[in-house]
Amino acid sequence: MSTPLDGFQAETFSWDETPRTVYRRGSGPGVVVMHEIPGITPPVANFARRVADAGFSVYLPHLFGTPGKPLSTPYMAGQMARACIAREFSVLARNESSPVTEWLRALCRHAHAECGGPGVGAIGMCLTGNFALALMVDKAVMAPVLSQPSLPFPISPSHRRALHLSEDDLDTVRKRVAGGCPVLGMRFSGDPLVPGERFERLRAELGSGFEAIEIDSSSGNPHGIARTAHSVVTQDLVDAEGHPTRAAFERVLAFFAERLKGA
Repeated sequence: MSTPLDGFQAETFSWDETPRTVYRRGSGPGVVVMHEIPGITPPVANFARRVADAGFSVYLPHLFGTPGKPLSTPYMAGQMARACIAREFSVLARNESSPVTEWLRALCRHAHAECGGPGVGAIGMCLTGNFALALMVDKAVMAPVLSQPSLPFPISPSHRRALHLSEDDLDTVRKRVAGGCPVLGMRFSGDPLVPGERFERLRAELGSGFEAIEIDSSSGNPHGIARTAHSVVTQDLVDAEGHPTRAAFERVLAFFAERLKGA
C-alpha cells in the first residue's frame, strides 16, 4: 500500500544537539521545503515530490505533526495549539524570528554543501512562511519563497505589518536583495492570516526585489476560489491549465530554476 512519502528517503540531520528527520528526494540543486500546519500532509508531500521531479534535491524536514497524515480540523487545531506553546515557534513575535530558524539555517548550509551550485532554495508555508526571510541571512539561501507567510499572527495593526524578523536581520535581507537576491511571495487576497499590509511592508522594504503573487479570493472571483483559501501550492492548489494557483506553482519552479540553475 502506497503512502504520501513513498520515494522519499528518511535521514537524520542534527545541529546544536537537536536531531530531526529530513525526507530527501531528487537530485540537482538543493531546495528546503518547510511544511505548513498541521504537518507533512499528502498535498505538502506531493508538492515536494513535484519540486524534486523538476530537477532539484528536496530536503523536507519534519517540524511538527505526523508525517503523511491527512488534514482534518481536529488535527489542525491540535497542532496549532502545540505550535503556539512550543519554545521553537514565536507565533506573536513581530521583530524576531522563531528559534527553529537557526536549525533550518544549518540545514540549508548542509544542503548546499551536499548539492553544490550557487546556493539553495527555501520555501516556507503558513506558520513557516516568513522563515525564508530569516534563512536569507545565510548566503547559502539564494531562492527564498514565502507562501502565505502567517507569522506573526495578525492580532493588531502592528502585527499585520510585521515580518517576524529582527531589525538586524531585516537590514541583512535588504542588502542581499539590493545585491541581486530577490524574494518571491504568495497569498490569497482574502486570507485573514496573511493581511495585505504584510505584503505592502515587504514592497516598501524590498522594492522591486520583492515579487508578489496575490490571487483573487474575493467574493465572486472569476475562478470560484473560496474566501477561506489559504495554502497556495498545497491544499488549495487547483492543478488545471489557466488557474492562478497552477500559475503560482509553475512560477515557484521557474524561480528556483532561474536562481539555482541559471535557466
